[in-house]
Amino acid sequence: MTMRCVKEDGDPRRERIKMKMDRKREREKQMVSRMIALYCKKKHHTKGGLCSECRELADYARQRSDKCPFMETKTFCSNCKVHCYKPVMREKIREVMRFSGPRMIFRTPIAAIRHVTETRKEKKRLERAYEN
Repeated sequence: MTMRCVKEDGDPRRERIKMKMDRKREREKQMVSRMIALYCKKKHHTKGGLCSECRELADYARQRSDKCPFMETKTFCSNCKVHCYKPVMREKIREVMRFSGPRMIFRTPIAAIRHVTETRKEKKRLERAYEN
């Protein structure tokens, strides 16, 4: 006899989708945190932590990711049609991404390659969806 993880509504598929979404959300938050940490270390010359400005940005990015209603259907915020970041924070995160993105291949190569691959797949999927 096998045991299954069943939610109150009895649908094990819903539970698997939720677990997959949680893993994806956590991966995205980890990648953003790594990128902010790299940016802060190189630009603000911090050691062993983040400056207050970068800490605020990291907390804000995690909060936005936690509350994202589209996590099931998108990979990263850059592929989302609805930008929920405040304009000031959006500009800060863009600056961090522009700086850290190319350097991540040397820090966490597997995560960086996964990030690029998933982003490209998502962009192609969205382009096909908009054509139809």
